[in-house]
Amino acid sequence: MLDDIEFLDDATRPEGPKLEGLTEEQRLPGMHLKMIHNHLRENMHVLRTLLDEAARGEVPPEEVEARTSDLTMITNYRRFGALCGRHCQIVEMHHSIEDAAIFPELSTKSQALLRVTQRLIDEHKIVHELLVRLVNALGDLARDSNPETFAAAREVYVALERVLNSHLNYEEDSIGDALGYYGVGV
Repeated sequence: MLDDIEFLDDATRPEGPKLEGLTEEQRLPGMHLKMIHNHLRENMHVLRTLLDEAARGEVPPEEVEARTSDLTMITNYRRFGALCGRHCQIVEMHHSIEDAAIFPELSTKSQALLRVTQRLIDEHKIVHELLVRLVNALGDLARDSNPETFAAAREVYVALERVLNSHLNYEEDSIGDALGYYGVGV
């Protein structure tokens, strides 16, 4: 299911510029970016835990319902009616804003940031493809819940979680300080 995705090697990521002497105010945009990312991480962690428990047969459907009822992405799933729900839309919107506004501005500040932002855009394409595949796998699972469709959905989810968490960490580390240093808003 994932054989045709060209995953990027994390070891080939360009490094962002080393910026020193930042004020607390200059660190705020990077902290804001991390806060946004932490929201995505929390949702992914809850879903990962539930997937693992479901795979072991430890979670009955009623408990899944109870444990996810207040989870933002599940609430939005119900509200918007899509399997991926608002979570996928939030990730996609977040990346679109970065690609259209934040990265172009940062890329003009230094060659290091140009290389970093291009890499981040390339990673966004992979995250987007995994989101699309997760939606499709979850649709298959909803239509025909069996061990094969569960395994396929879990495989895509695990890949998405790995890629997204790695991407979020890289983004924070490589551009977090630059956002405030160069006055680029999040």
